[in-house]
Amino acid sequence: MKDNSKTFYITTPIYYPSDNLHIGHTYCTVMADAMARFKRLQGYDVRFLTGTDEHGQKIQKKAQAAGVTPQEYVDRVVAGIKDLWATMEISYDDFIRTTEPRHMVRVQEIFRRMYAKGDIYKSAYEGWYCTDCEAFWTDTQAPDGVCPDCGRKIGRASEEAYFFRLSKYGDKLKELFTTTDFLQPQTRVNEMLSFIDSGLEDLCISRSSFDWGIPVPIDEKHVIYVWLDALSNYITALGYPPVEGESTELYEKYWPVDYHLVGKEIVRFHSIIWPAMLMSIDEPIPQHVLGHGWLLIDGGKMSKSKGNVVDPVKLIDRYGVDALKYFLLREYTFGSDGQFTNEVMLNRMNYDLANDLGNLVSRTTAMIEKYCGGIVPGPGKTEGPDAELKEMATECYKKVEAAMDKFQFNIALEEIWTVIRRTNKYIDETMPWALAKDPAQKVRLETVMHNLADALRIVSVLIFPYMHTTSSKIREQLGLEGDPVWKEAQFFDMMNGQVARKGEPIFPRMDVAKELEELEAMNAAQKAAAAAAAAPADASTGSASEKEEYAPYKEAIEFADFDKIDLRAGTIIKAEKHPKADKLLVFQVDLGSEVRQIISGVAGSYSPEECVGKHVMAVCNLKPRNLRGLESNGMLCFACDEKNNKFTFVGADVKNGMIIG
Repeated sequence: MKDNSKTFYITTPIYYPSDNLHIGHTYCTVMADAMARFKRLQGYDVRFLTGTDEHGQKIQKKAQAAGVTPQEYVDRVVAGIKDLWATMEISYDDFIRTTEPRHMVRVQEIFRRMYAKGDIYKSAYEGWYCTDCEAFWTDTQAPDGVCPDCGRKIGRASEEAYFFRLSKYGDKLKELFTTTDFLQPQTRVNEMLSFIDSGLEDLCISRSSFDWGIPVPIDEKHVIYVWLDALSNYITALGYPPVEGESTELYEKYWPVDYHLVGKEIVRFHSIIWPAMLMSIDEPIPQHVLGHGWLLIDGGKMSKSKGNVVDPVKLIDRYGVDALKYFLLREYTFGSDGQFTNEVMLNRMNYDLANDLGNLVSRTTAMIEKYCGGIVPGPGKTEGPDAELKEMATECYKKVEAAMDKFQFNIALEEIWTVIRRTNKYIDETMPWALAKDPAQKVRLETVMHNLADALRIVSVLIFPYMHTTSSKIREQLGLEGDPVWKEAQFFDMMNGQVARKGEPIFPRMDVAKELEELEAMNAAQKAAAAAAAAPADASTGSASEKEEYAPYKEAIEFADFDKIDLRAGTIIKAEKHPKADKLLVFQVDLGSEVRQIISGVAGSYSPEECVGKHVMAVCNLKPRNLRGLESNGMLCFACDEKNNKFTFVGADVKNGMIIG
């Protein structure tokens, strides 16, 4: 196993390609990227892994609804994910896909080893199953038929399956949590200990009710269940277990991993199931699992299924990738949830990036050009505020290292910005414009210019892991060549003779009020497009003159927008008038796995009595809405004009809950 203390292995979770990623996923990946860049800058041999988790029932259903094969479906979404990481300039070393042969063959070998150990047995499963989370739950864990992770209604499942003796490792896991810093932050440790104490059940690790997965090597009627498949990626990407005589060089060099970086919703899988699997095959467990918080919007977690997501590409197109990275890393505390708002983001960009850093770069380079002919002077006599500036600048790297050791990105950046603000203050204290008016102060003026340039050089080193493009722009304007070296942040007086040139503002100041208005307009357009995608299409039949009476077609949408709609067959089993609204009818709709309340404004077209028994189409993934005191959880589809609303029916032979696509 690895014995080189200068190697560093970090991973993100592998993302589930059921849809395009949002800024919440970006947050996790940006943190991992910043840490990987930081360690490389320090001289570590870094391995940074990310990827996609592509098997499971949910993907198979999505593909069926889209009319494509599961492989075609994930190929399309994964291409978009890779494009996003390229746009975000994510410096991963490997991208693992669980549909790759290199992964699949090794997962089968892991299954064989666990089976040979006596840790896998065949039985039958009976209980709750959440398709969205790919998770099984006991009656105790889901007493109301609600997934304890995502809060969705879930159904019962019963099938033959293989099980992993997870319960066998309860004591070892408790020892791991109580005697090491394996899991962070501490609040997650308490949650996991509570989970173990409530009774650790053996884990279902195969399914036979669908076939989109890796075949169980000893029984190909089954596919390996998603968590054994997905979690194994962290070692299969390193070539372990070895197959066909292949080298295990990468595994021996980098395993055990230094940090698994995951969202708090999947901490349980990474800190209980994953180490137990490794214990079963007698391999070292990860050194650390870090569970970060969620980005919240409108008071709730960002979720593709809820539709309350922020598209990072739109923000990058508008403000640049470094500005977005800085905001994500600076604004939020690792391990805690954070509220995302456009106003907070814009103010952070304006104050920190435009006012503080951008202004410092512009002032410094402009004054060197104006007062020194563009040539950075050498060091001079230290006096006045010089010593304080030099000490603060050269001591900052220690504070950054201490914060990064704890994944405190926001504190590391605050330490750097303390230097930036101090350097801006230094300009006001020394007043170079006044020194320039007195020929007797020429030497002092050159010393001040040197100190400003050297402090800014140190800043360019310190910010490189978080904003490497901005760092390069600063260094270019200072006449510095190549990427920075971390140890250079420890020393002052390294600038002398470089040719400095003021460039375009690296972060132009924004009119926050105007930007907010434009962002809100963009958000409104996005919501309108989503509503249009979820709304029933306008129907028209008959002669050309009759067609002219109907509304024009709505704006064209992408297939990906339509694919977000979860459209299901259902039967109305109860209908009544809304007690507080004459135009609304309140329906109870049987969707197979649940009965859901949906409210529609069709009282002018139907009486409650004639609706019961109708076989209808329901949009099932709309956010709940409160309509005059009653909650509506979806939308029924109608053909409609200005006067009439007519149900869009499905055949009586279509089972409730079947996907329509």
